[in-house]
Amino acid sequence: MNYTELKANIQDICENSFTDDQLAMFTEQAEQKIYNSVQIPALRKNVTGTLSNGNQYLGMPTDFLWSYSLAVVDGSGNYTFLLNKDVNFIREAYPNNTATGLPKHYAYFDDDSFIVGPTPDAAYSMELHYGYYPQSIVTAGTTWLGDEFDSALLNGALIEAIRFMKGEPDIVANYEKMFVLSMGLLKNLGDGKLREDTYRSGQFRTPVS
Repeated sequence: MNYTELKANIQDICENSFTDDQLAMFTEQAEQKIYNSVQIPALRKNVTGTLSNGNQYLGMPTDFLWSYSLAVVDGSGNYTFLLNKDVNFIREAYPNNTATGLPKHYAYFDDDSFIVGPTPDAAYSMELHYGYYPQSIVTAGTTWLGDEFDSALLNGALIEAIRFMKGEPDIVANYEKMFVLSMGLLKNLGDGKLREDTYRSGQFRTPVS
């Protein structure tokens, strides 16, 4: 489903005409809810960077949602993966930030950066494998979500549209139920419980005998 089709479906189902700004708002609110709730395997990237000597902080990509892994990569291409902890763990485990070494742990420090521990004793090449926030279908026209899992996107947008219209609670609840079902299938995909060729129809993976 592309954005033109999505807008038409929202208006047809709601039997109402919305402005372009309103339709964009409904859609982007649904996308935000979906992308922040489920790790989608198709939406991930690898990026490299450098952790500076004596600097505990490493910047995040601007489209970062969550990390799958962060690793130090040596000159021979060997990976040393850091364990993901929280900031309090880093502070307690490495109370003296002047004590240095090969980083072993990392945590989300704020919306823009990670913190590592211990403080790096040299400049290290890093590789981050992460889930990213894709361009909205509002501006892209087509997206993975619209093409492969349009039920979640449509039902999520309908919830926002019906609430905007101050629709009846039972109607909102009906679309919320369908949205939850769609999100459940999407989460199963993220957890590896669905085959790539069956998640569109909702068929669950069957054991191999």
